[in-house]
Amino acid sequence: MRKALGAITGTALLLLTGCGGQRGDDTAQEASEPTTCTVTGEERLSIATGNTTGVYYTLGGAYAEAISKATDGTVKATAAETSASVQNIQQLVAGTHQIAFSLADTAVDAVNGEASFDEPQPIAALSRIYPNYTQVVARTDAGINSIADMRGKRVSTGSPNSGTEVIANRMLTAAGLDPAKDVQAQRTELGKTVEGMKDGSIDAMFWSGGLPTAGITDLFTSARDRVKLLDVTDTLEALKEVNQIYERGVIPASTYQTPADVPTVVVPNVLLVKDDMDGNTACVLTKALFEHKADLVKASKAADGIALDTARKTSPVPLHPGAEKALDDLGAPR
Repeated sequence: MRKALGAITGTALLLLTGCGGQRGDDTAQEASEPTTCTVTGEERLSIATGNTTGVYYTLGGAYAEAISKATDGTVKATAAETSASVQNIQQLVAGTHQIAFSLADTAVDAVNGEASFDEPQPIAALSRIYPNYTQVVARTDAGINSIADMRGKRVSTGSPNSGTEVIANRMLTAAGLDPAKDVQAQRTELGKTVEGMKDGSIDAMFWSGGLPTAGITDLFTSARDRVKLLDVTDTLEALKEVNQIYERGVIPASTYQTPADVPTVVVPNVLLVKDDMDGNTACVLTKALFEHKADLVKASKAADGIALDTARKTSPVPLHPGAEKALDDLGAPR
């Protein structure tokens, strides 16, 4: 099973248990050390987020406003719709965007040059942020009560090059299915997926996002008795063979007004930049995240999971030196 799922190096074990990104490699040291933690000249930054009905996009817009507020408009940031994690990192490295939201498992793949990445990517973290919950939904008339039951079914595995697609394919494999042959994979973004679930053209879907996700709320509001959340924790042991960052979590019944709490698989998110970003800019961006957290929470309750206590826990993705200074100033524990 380990080989089939594409194992990642044991350094990933540190992501949840380590004390945070120590800069022992060559890449993060290319960044300039922060001196003043201020930005003097005007800058324009693009934030790579995700689907418009997902939490990344909502929080990305709120974070862009927070950056502007924190810098009195000196730094102008905008949130860009993307396919999420894999594409975000690819375009971050290419220079299309300067900040990127990502699932931590995808970020680990990137720094290790594994899975979707042919070689290690020059990225660094500003902070670990809130957790993503794997939300697997099936139509009640599709005969699907587990991931193994998806054989031959029309299943949305998320946008191409998204973190959702990575987790979906790993879960399908863990359940004994070949994602390329055993399901009719629909590689569609969240909005189209929700519409497909409503009209019956899609039997089941995967989504990795914060709680609540607007698109999933819409689905359960519109198709209340025609859809259900699945308990997918039977795949957890196999997933942890790939990467120890995967954890057990629970989607509370109150989230989507479901009959009961539903166990699921959880993975943290990280906020990324290129490892050579100016140190003062990275410091300002990190402080804006925490000093304006209340504004982010107003945009999405998922932002409640952004905490100084866990901010440094990004290893093996290194913390940017500017982020380290910001977290020192903010009193984040090591």
